[in-house]
Amino acid sequence: MFKKDKQKEKQQDNQREKMPSDDLLHRTTIKELIAPSGIDASNLDHLEIISNMKRYARSFFVSTLPRMCTFPELFRSMYVFGDINTSIYINPVAESRSQNELNRVINELETERIVAADKGNINRESTLTQKRLEAEQLRDEIAAGFNKLFEASVVATLFAYSVDDLDKLTKLLATELSKNLVEIKSAWAVQEDAFKSNLPLMDDKIKKIHTFDRGSMSTVFPFTSADIGHDTGVPLGFNKQTGTPILFDNFHPSLTNYNMVIFAKSGAGKSVTMKTLISRSSVLMGIESLALDAEGEYTIVAESLGGINVVLSPNSKTVINLFDIESEKVKDEITGRERIVVNVENKVEDVTQALLTMARGSTRSTDVNELTKQIIAESVAEEYAAKGITSDPNSLYEKSERFNDDEKLYRQKKQMPTIGSWYKRIQQKAKDNSNVDYQFHYSYLLKVMKQYIREYDGQMAYFDGQSTFELLEESPFINLDISQLEERFARPLAQQILLSWIWEKYVKKNSEDRTRARKKRVLVDEAWMLLPYPEAVDFLNTMARRARKRNVSLAIISQRFQDFYEKPEAQAVLTSSDTKLFLAQDKSEIAYLKEVFKLSEGEANFLVTCLKGEGLLKVGSDSAIIQITPTQKEFEFVETNLNKLVKMKKTEQGV
Repeated sequence: MFKKDKQKEKQQDNQREKMPSDDLLHRTTIKELIAPSGIDASNLDHLEIISNMKRYARSFFVSTLPRMCTFPELFRSMYVFGDINTSIYINPVAESRSQNELNRVINELETERIVAADKGNINRESTLTQKRLEAEQLRDEIAAGFNKLFEASVVATLFAYSVDDLDKLTKLLATELSKNLVEIKSAWAVQEDAFKSNLPLMDDKIKKIHTFDRGSMSTVFPFTSADIGHDTGVPLGFNKQTGTPILFDNFHPSLTNYNMVIFAKSGAGKSVTMKTLISRSSVLMGIESLALDAEGEYTIVAESLGGINVVLSPNSKTVINLFDIESEKVKDEITGRERIVVNVENKVEDVTQALLTMARGSTRSTDVNELTKQIIAESVAEEYAAKGITSDPNSLYEKSERFNDDEKLYRQKKQMPTIGSWYKRIQQKAKDNSNVDYQFHYSYLLKVMKQYIREYDGQMAYFDGQSTFELLEESPFINLDISQLEERFARPLAQQILLSWIWEKYVKKNSEDRTRARKKRVLVDEAWMLLPYPEAVDFLNTMARRARKRNVSLAIISQRFQDFYEKPEAQAVLTSSDTKLFLAQDKSEIAYLKEVFKLSEGEANFLVTCLKGEGLLKVGSDSAIIQITPTQKEFEFVETNLNKLVKMKKTEQGV
């Protein structure tokens, strides 16, 4: 008896083991995981989606289409609008039904035309005649197998986090679509059915149908091409969605400007990307580049390309004179003819801005005001006048002429004013000054500017004196290395002064005539350093706007986009850049990028999770997910990771 009870108990245990547990019976399904807590459909013109954060949704259908559909612009405004989902239901119409319906339409149009002719309405008669001819042509094409009819309905659902935002976005979307003669209507009183129609269930519940032929039907598809890029250019990377190479031409005619910005967190591959672009575009397209190198990363690129390295440091003998000025070619506004002039007024303003930054110093002193600026500007203008420099290009040269053995004329360029000569002028003006209001400002300038004067052994005197070198034309790459300067103030100051000097010596020399102008690129690395200094930001904006006229591309690289976001005056650089590359981003930065550049949720999430060398490339209105991978040979001079560089060195040595 005892043995039977034991066997029975064992059988019951085995049965319990085979039965599904409570945990399995109550396991959450995928549907339950992705479904919101609830949807309130009590409103007639929108839905409330109740989840962790309440969202509002409004569904639309396309009510009116233009007579002619243009590819790819028909619904593009809807596809890229923002937080919106769009569904298109397409059903082919049988040929027999197409013929019957078109014959009926043709008869109706002919009847209406006869009535209009009897009433003497010539305009309506002409319109109806044209419509009838088009219907007959379409019928004949379908009968011959060259065309086909389709019935399609377009449903879209727009999302927002408040009703007010939903209303604003609705009006904006309607306005954008109306530019292409497309009208939309809210699915009033059938929001729930319209919302369900826009789910991936293949169930069109509202059936607001339009008839398309084969040509017009093709215009609703959202892609003009599977790839982004140009038909010419250098291979920048691979499209991760298609696997095809992306060709990029910084100077392609389709671009509204040639500038580009690269934003990424530290270690995401900014420098590697830029070095790859510089080297490939130099070898394959002959583009000349100049880098304002804040971290000393581009030295090896200059050496590899046969370029020039210029190091600016407290111990170097290199001198950059911010007073250097060059002539430039401009078009006469009245005659349209080109003439060569020296724009002294603009140069006085540029030098004044740089001296103001110097005077404010790293503390950005509030003692510097408009009176200080006026004193600086007047003294700078007097310096050029003392040298006899005017708008006449000949005023840049000494009057005496000399010839070499080949009887070729050479002119000796004048010595330019310097910070030292300007400082002596300030000293003299301070002595001659009798205006009490000016005394403090003269005294302030004489104290704070002493550190920039070579005569007084100033620790930042590397901008005082005549420039010790010239930028050589046709050099494939010029690297201005300022990495050895103090980071907090000396480097940003050097960036501003060098930008002004680069404009005079490198950009201005490029002709406005694009048939003769070289393609040049100016790279500003770690541009966020400039942002605390208003005069520097102002010059950067000006350069971004004016670069295209000189066939020059300004490339801005930075890892702190939030600094640009918080300075509205710095955002002009972004709007003046047609090409934008975003590599891996910090979570703290992505919200700002998403707002400014209208990134989708998917794009934003990708930028937070993507790997090194991966990113989002936006060229004009097109975008693609890109993978940038230098070749093994390129890695020898583009790699910036110190550990990897040591490993590569050991491999070369066979260690």
